[in-house]
Amino acid sequence: MNSKRRFDANVFLSHVSTLPGVYQMRDDEGKVLYVGKAKNLRKRLSSYFRSSGLSVKTQALMERVVDIDTTITQSETEALILEGNLIKAHRPRFNILLRDDKSYPYIHLSVHRFPRLSFHRGARKEGEYFGPYPNAQAARYAMDVLQKVFRVRQCEDSYFANRSRPCLQYQIERCYAPCVGYIDDEAYAETVRHTREFLNGRSERLLDELTQAMSEASEAQAYEQAAMLRDQLVELRKVTMKQHMVSGEADVDVLAVATAYGAACVQVMFYRDGHNVTAQAYFPKLPEASTPQDILSAFITQFYHQRRAPKQVLINTKLREAPVLAEFLSVQSEHKVSLTDKPRDTRRKWLEMAEDNAKQSLALKLAANMAMQQRFDALAEAFALDPTPERIECFDISHTQGAQTVASCVVFDQRGALKSDYRRYNIKDITPGDDFAAMRQVVSRRYSKMQATGDAAKRPDVVLIDGGKGQLRQAMDVFNDLGISDILLIGVAKGQGRKAGLEQFWFPDEPNPRMLPPDSQAMQLIVQIRDEAHRFAIGGHRQARAKQSRRSRLEQIPGIGAKRRQALLKYFGGLTMVEQASVDDLARVPGISATLAQEIYDSLHDQG
Repeated sequence: MNSKRRFDANVFLSHVSTLPGVYQMRDDEGKVLYVGKAKNLRKRLSSYFRSSGLSVKTQALMERVVDIDTTITQSETEALILEGNLIKAHRPRFNILLRDDKSYPYIHLSVHRFPRLSFHRGARKEGEYFGPYPNAQAARYAMDVLQKVFRVRQCEDSYFANRSRPCLQYQIERCYAPCVGYIDDEAYAETVRHTREFLNGRSERLLDELTQAMSEASEAQAYEQAAMLRDQLVELRKVTMKQHMVSGEADVDVLAVATAYGAACVQVMFYRDGHNVTAQAYFPKLPEASTPQDILSAFITQFYHQRRAPKQVLINTKLREAPVLAEFLSVQSEHKVSLTDKPRDTRRKWLEMAEDNAKQSLALKLAANMAMQQRFDALAEAFALDPTPERIECFDISHTQGAQTVASCVVFDQRGALKSDYRRYNIKDITPGDDFAAMRQVVSRRYSKMQATGDAAKRPDVVLIDGGKGQLRQAMDVFNDLGISDILLIGVAKGQGRKAGLEQFWFPDEPNPRMLPPDSQAMQLIVQIRDEAHRFAIGGHRQARAKQSRRSRLEQIPGIGAKRRQALLKYFGGLTMVEQASVDDLARVPGISATLAQEIYDSLHDQG
């Protein structure tokens, strides 16, 4: 194709998740160029859009990328597994394709009087297999920990059969030396049982046993034994790898629908033999007033029209037509198919993962539909603004029952969020819980300073006030007092049922609110800015609340600065002992007078 669709990295990165997952980079024909995994998707993907420092290979890749799909996973381990499956399925040209990528590593427990634990890859032989593990390093790490904890032998059978005395593994406490009879059959079988239970994921009882043994050793003052058991517990919890991607031999399709602002996404995740082999997001075209149930029902009939379904299909919403759809899938697939909306255990986590991915994919789709500049144009058209606004500010208030009230101001221009211009304001000297007074104070502080400095470059064209007519009236009064008439004020109020997409927009001197279609790009812009102001305000409030809770009671006493506080804590060894001290004891601390000692005592005991 001669023309290539423009990829807006700023919009994409502002919406992509910070959770672990997998990303697929595609060209203008939809072909997968590269598959990667990340512990933090946003952080990893941001590194591809740096202005400098990219390798030649990465530059060549990014010149061809026009779209990026992301799939959220429960952990980085699961991302590793899905990454490997997608690389094998698509064989992207920018990935390193290894010759030995046909099988995952397993841990093998042999059939023997004294079974051997070993690393295995390839064709299976007699014995038990545990895994698969995402890579050889993970499998060998698991074996190393299990050897230290359970001491099951890992030597070859030929080496085992020809021992006359213990080897080094026994000396360093990594084997019970069954080769020379240092452990009997019954005791060795017990440690093999523990190993098997742990590798099968049935480790809770084992961990409880070790926890109980550690407590008993501690009570008996056998501290060395207790420390060893503690270390075993720590190592076992590290290696616990109950993978949601692998759980028995399960063939399941997982379907989750998400809707927002007149758009929908159906996320499909395919599990074969317990592996998430691939995932795909679909964005069906919707008639008006389509419910999630209607969307998913229609999707199932079309998606499986010429496709066989596995024996179980998971869905994230209950469907009235579920029995009919299950019968349709059974006939189409030539075996019985069940539709389940309330699975248990691992399958429930699969469904939750699919639902999270559906929401994430839809958010990215909505963000990518329209660049920020075009959204500003859409806002101007929707509200008949001329010229198009270049800078928008939004205010929100956050508190807990009036305590630690914090106001936020976020700023957007046609390039997106201007986080360097964001500001938080601690609201003081108002009646707790009075949102009107809080809004009046923050607007006054913000624009009084702007009027005084005359900074025209940072003067907004539109100011959004999170709230209804009352909050808007406070901002209008401040603007009238300051003589500001060239900035448009708009109140953004929650709609009926506080549902997204039903917001009401109040304008000065208009008796009724204006409305916008839920799928309007102008609506999406306003809600994005409003939600960012809400997030920023809540973040500031939580920080203030946490800071208040962490403050020492000594900090609240007049006359007690950092040095005197440190002297008190050092003298008594902690705040508890300070609280228990008498006035005479407090006065003995260097720098604390008798009068100040009395004030400290009274403050700590709520007297005076």
